[in-house]
Amino acid sequence: MTQSLQDASPRVLGPKDGEVSGDPSFRQDRFMIDGKDSGGGFSLVEHTIAPHVLAGPLHLHTLEDEYSFVLEGRLAALLGENEVVAGPGDLVFKPRGQWHTFWNPGDTTTRILEIISPAGLEDLFRELGKPGGEYDASTLPALAARYGAEVDFERTSPIIERHRLLF
Repeated sequence: MTQSLQDASPRVLGPKDGEVSGDPSFRQDRFMIDGKDSGGGFSLVEHTIAPHVLAGPLHLHTLEDEYSFVLEGRLAALLGENEVVAGPGDLVFKPRGQWHTFWNPGDTTTRILEIISPAGLEDLFRELGKPGGEYDASTLPALAARYGAEVDFERTSPIIERHRLLF
């Protein structure tokens, strides 16, 4: 059952607060606001992406929109057929139903705030960040499908090669 907003308690989340998962040498996620905190309306996750790392395979989600606000570094993204590069203060919109992926094209760490609306997809990030939770082309599609998402590893490979990314 979703918590009502009237039951939510005000609080301050400091820069080191929140649940953290993932590998800092690749991608780390800090869960700041969960769907249960917002009545299911949205979630907020901070992604920290190491240099020259692809954050995830080409994918689409059918249930939510994502908004990536760049805090530091640069964020490159493939949105449909368009590649964009965003810097601090820029917002990248990734609507539901559109194939996309994103990566750090630079030599320094990239940090973004990922707004997910409505909430739910953050739980997929949690599963992917669990210790020992290694997923590949044979296992990730089924996991993603549980969250209304699809992945395309075949179309991901050329992106990795073209931009010389780690994945």
